[in-house]
Amino acid sequence: MSTAPDGGRRPGPGWTRRFGLPRRAVSQILLTQLAIATGVTALATGLFLAPLSAQLDDQAMRRALAIAQSTAADPAVAGGVLASGPAPDSAVQAAAERVRRATGAEYVVVLDLEGIRRSHPSPERIGEHVSTDPADVLAGREVMEIDEGTLGRSARGKVPLIAADGELIGAVSVGIAYDSVRDRLLGAIPGLLAYAGGALAAGALAAWLISRRIQRQTRDLAFSDIAGLLAEREAMLHSIREGVVALDRHGLIRLVNDEAARLLGLGPDAAGRALDDVLGPGRTTDVLAGRVTGRDLLTVRGPRVLVANRMPTEDGGAVATLRDRTELEHLGRELDSTKGLIDALRAQDHEHANRLHTLMGLLELGLHQEAVDFVTEVVGVHRTTAEQVTEKVQDPLLAALLMGKATVAAERGVPLRLAGATYLPDRLVDPGGLVTIVGNLVDNALDASCGSPSPLVEVELRATGHTVELRVRDSGPGVPAARREEIFTAGWSTKQPAAHRERGLGLALVRRLAERQGGSARVGEGADGGAEFSVVLPEALR
Repeated sequence: MSTAPDGGRRPGPGWTRRFGLPRRAVSQILLTQLAIATGVTALATGLFLAPLSAQLDDQAMRRALAIAQSTAADPAVAGGVLASGPAPDSAVQAAAERVRRATGAEYVVVLDLEGIRRSHPSPERIGEHVSTDPADVLAGREVMEIDEGTLGRSARGKVPLIAADGELIGAVSVGIAYDSVRDRLLGAIPGLLAYAGGALAAGALAAWLISRRIQRQTRDLAFSDIAGLLAEREAMLHSIREGVVALDRHGLIRLVNDEAARLLGLGPDAAGRALDDVLGPGRTTDVLAGRVTGRDLLTVRGPRVLVANRMPTEDGGAVATLRDRTELEHLGRELDSTKGLIDALRAQDHEHANRLHTLMGLLELGLHQEAVDFVTEVVGVHRTTAEQVTEKVQDPLLAALLMGKATVAAERGVPLRLAGATYLPDRLVDPGGLVTIVGNLVDNALDASCGSPSPLVEVELRATGHTVELRVRDSGPGVPAARREEIFTAGWSTKQPAAHRERGLGLALVRRLAERQGGSARVGEGADGGAEFSVVLPEALR
């Protein structure tokens, strides 16, 4: 409790008002559990007591009936009824009293066919008519009942008395005092209440232990605070531009926000399923599952380049965040291409200046025909190269790419040529995708060929029906057989990373783009050594 501004006492943070319900979730849960345990205990006790009285009555009547049956089966009783009349000192009275004392019954009464008592605990009542109607038992039927008699309320059992020759000669009635039945019922209540109290105490202890565990798990927050945090979390998760994937301790997806579903291509049924089932095998699955560790891990999912980070949680699960770097990677590649083109233009500018100087010298020397021949040769080489490319590669984007790469290759001292069997019509379904594939493979081939004794990069493009086959060969050191699958993994590279982007994504993108079109990407050994990359795109042409 704390002090209000007016000097009075106000409830602490766990209570809404002085005698109201507690505000904290753990307190509400504890009170609810105690109320449930008390209610269940009281209900179980009542349900047990309700039939107990009837059960005790039935037991008493059956006991009385059993005593009556055993008394009627005694030949001395039936013989005594036939041998003499009603008398306090008769053999029937003596036998009945012996049974009564032995069994603890309230009375054992033997009566004849007229309903006259032949025995009774009070001898003076012998010879009188019984106080209740004996018609049913004298008709040969056994009777069990709770009834009032001269000795008070009792549980009764009545059976017919049969002579040795099978003739009905009377009846035997046995009564057990009802007070003894009630005493048994009352005697059972304290023990029952003791058991109920023990069960209630055990339930209260269990409720307290559970509430303590819940208190630790909910950090002693109120339900309203938990609801507010949940609403804020949902709003935050679905508004941020980073993908968030939460996993439980078993590796099952617990939560996926909108951005993560978009980046990973997940549907609404992803929650509750394993990563391997939803994403399939691959580097993305390994990164999110924690099988690959590190910060800012690169992975490729479909056409997207993603940066992933993973943080474990206290309950054994984990939360992974994803950022889309596709545009940044494209910008980085464009920057690399631009840098290469600038270097090529700088080299061309230098070469062009040399040619102009040569042309000016020829003119100054008066060698006009030689100057014309020189200009014709220079222009013809470039025109021939362009005509060869556009004749074999009719898609304008791809032809322009190869021309640019040829200029860069010439500057780096690596010849870039098209194979003689190259022919690609202008019917590409996805020219941009093939441009990305060819650009990445040619860039890698140029890097590998630089510095080799006989540098060369050869590109072969062939169309068969709707299928496009691409081969890029280089004169580099080649790829060891043990690493021919590893090089297609995102993040694998032998180059030093550039300042503006990560390495090791080009070949991963090549394989992803090929597989997205139902094709494949492989690497082998070229005929003259070096590496030979083969890409097959089954539905690349219209």
